[in-house]
Amino acid sequence: MRASFSRGDLETWSYDDAYAAAASDAATLFEGAQRIVCVAVPYRTRDAAARGPLRGRVSNYAWSQDYHHTLRAMLAELAAMMDDFAGASVARVACDTAPLGERAAAARAGLGWIGKHTGLIAPGAGSYVFLGEIVTSLALPVDNALRKTCGSCTRCVTGCPTGALRGDYTIDATRCIADLTQRTDPIPRALRPLIGDWVWGCDICQVVCPPNFRTTASVSEAFEPNDEGAASPDLVALLHLRSGEYKRRYRATAMGWRGAAVLRRNAAIALGNLADRSAVPALVTSLGVDPHPMVRGAAAWALGRIASRAAIEALQSAAGLERDTSVRDEIGLALAEASGTPPAAAPLEHL
Repeated sequence: MRASFSRGDLETWSYDDAYAAAASDAATLFEGAQRIVCVAVPYRTRDAAARGPLRGRVSNYAWSQDYHHTLRAMLAELAAMMDDFAGASVARVACDTAPLGERAAAARAGLGWIGKHTGLIAPGAGSYVFLGEIVTSLALPVDNALRKTCGSCTRCVTGCPTGALRGDYTIDATRCIADLTQRTDPIPRALRPLIGDWVWGCDICQVVCPPNFRTTASVSEAFEPNDEGAASPDLVALLHLRSGEYKRRYRATAMGWRGAAVLRRNAAIALGNLADRSAVPALVTSLGVDPHPMVRGAAAWALGRIASRAAIEALQSAAGLERDTSVRDEIGLALAEASGTPPAAAPLEHL
């Protein structure tokens, strides 16, 4: 974990050596801890339906109600059984609630092996699994790790559009689409075209992973999609998402912690990558009235990518009205790209 942090793999997040030390010691979660009980819960309920025009993609894990609540309830029930058995408080649940190297723990517990996409691959369930833990003071028997690797397979490495996967079981998360769509600052320009139509997370490395082709594990109904649009939301509607609708539609899902502006920004980038001229009016509106500079900047970028006459005229008009420096810069770069003479950008490998 320290090596990953020192390479800058998770630079987007504020992790440090202190976090690594805490995440590697279960006693920081529960005094007297002796074991970690690890669970892997399958969540892939179905394949995504065919997407229509101007629709984006959402990672499978975020289609249902927030999995943290469902998984935490499962773990709490098991922890209560352990407490009853011991006649004392001997177990504490962990589910993204505190620092814990859960993938490493799950691999050590024999639940699966860490794949080249850096996710845990559980036999029979694949990598579409939620991980959870119970830290306990009971000296339970220790399980053995699996003696498995991905061998010579590199499908996830070659399938990743941004080159985030190195092939040595490590990842540069600053280039991972799942990470990029959760940033609260502007996404680097060189990486925007590579995101495609993903508006939250990314499943490409899992879709191409052979252990996921045939799975036999049953999946809880709790992970069924909230509605038919959960996997492929309407991008124009998402672009105009406001806080009230965001709270109603997304607050109870795994997409409900970053705010509406992040989703609007992601929708603008997806529309720019789709380059459908029918999206220009919605993007022009966003460029003119969205309250968040990051979203207006993304709308400008998208209009520059589409580069229709209406898009260029809207950018030219906005250039004289926009007051925010960062958005004016985006407008200028968008106009340069639309004219066919974009300024030199930093090489992708330096971002």
